[in-house]
Amino acid sequence: MALSKTERRQRIKNRIRKVVNGTTEKPRLAVFRSNNEIYAQLVDDVNGVTITAASSRDKDISSVKATKSEKAALVGKSIAEKALKAGVDSISFDRGGYLYHGRVKSLAEGAREAGLKF
Repeated sequence: MALSKTERRQRIKNRIRKVVNGTTEKPRLAVFRSNNEIYAQLVDDVNGVTITAASSRDKDISSVKATKSEKAALVGKSIAEKALKAGVDSISFDRGGYLYHGRVKSLAEGAREAGLKF
């Protein structure tokens, strides 16, 4: 029997997580995407700590009238600004089992534009 959509994504996510991990110097930018929202957080896997987080539910982003892809780019810029403020300029990108396309791609491009390197 074929895998369901969520089981397939979980397998891909586990395969990515074997390779991509975050340290204090180079944290992991983890992305979660729901039907309506997108969330991003910088994670230090060695210490098990979330450094900073941003989402499309934040007040400054949710008040903007924009498409979901445009909001994802704003989330990318927001997480990059928070990361730079925390002293992080280089990250490893964890797409969370999603294709690097659409909202995930626009979040990554927004983070790159704001100054993160990955």
